[in-house]
Amino acid sequence: MNENSTPTVTAAAAASAAVFGAPCWVSLMARDLQAAQDFYGAVLGWKFRKGRLGDQFRVAVVDGLPVAGIGALAPALTVAVAWTPYFAVEDADRTASRIRERSGTVAVGPLALSMGRGVLAADRDGAVFGIWEGELMRDWPAWRDKAPAWIRLLAKDAFESAIFYGEVFDWASDRAGCCEVSYLEGAVVLHREGRVLARLTSGADGTASNPLLHPRWHVHFAVKNLEETVRTADRHGGTVLAERTTPHGAEVTLRDPDGAIFNVTATDNAVPQ
Repeated sequence: MNENSTPTVTAAAAASAAVFGAPCWVSLMARDLQAAQDFYGAVLGWKFRKGRLGDQFRVAVVDGLPVAGIGALAPALTVAVAWTPYFAVEDADRTASRIRERSGTVAVGPLALSMGRGVLAADRDGAVFGIWEGELMRDWPAWRDKAPAWIRLLAKDAFESAIFYGEVFDWASDRAGCCEVSYLEGAVVLHREGRVLARLTSGADGTASNPLLHPRWHVHFAVKNLEETVRTADRHGGTVLAERTTPHGAEVTLRDPDGAIFNVTATDNAVPQ
């Protein structure tokens, strides 16, 4: 990649077009906004501030750094309560068309919001993700650099999924500034400017009784004390679904009282390179 041809992103003006194809945020739509704030505030130590997407949306902050968004789920939306990664795009309409053309599903949107336009979609296997066109969250470059949250796709076939997302988001294309992909430790790795942004792994089974084996984007949050985080989640109505040791350290999969699944991993192992 030619570094001089890559668009510059600053804290003052970060636009989705400048980082097209890259994960740009993670968000939860909850049935009870206050209950979600209480749970994640206790378990992950998050503080909350109002965002620019309205009174029913909050930005979670740790040590002054934005981590994730939590919004109130509109009663009219019949979507599951889930953590969802969003990818930056230049044109939401064009990207939504690409998703449909490749047998993906566009469930919601494009919706016009104060900062841009959003879409909720699913890939061919049914893994849910979002796309975002417009202004990125304030302090987004710090979120990208510190990576308090990272994402991993469990797909039926990581290579087939990489082709789908690559065609939708212009990954590994001849466009200046695009995200690149490589194969490492049995996974397809998405990276940009030397930063690992996401991993795509194989092995999902949409018919399995265990929901963790279904095709899905898994959202991981870094925590300072993994064992204490798990204990606190239990005290506040969360459920431990799985514990595992990976080449990058221990991680635990939790379910919040509303049913949303997320992963926690130790801070020093938060972003596998």
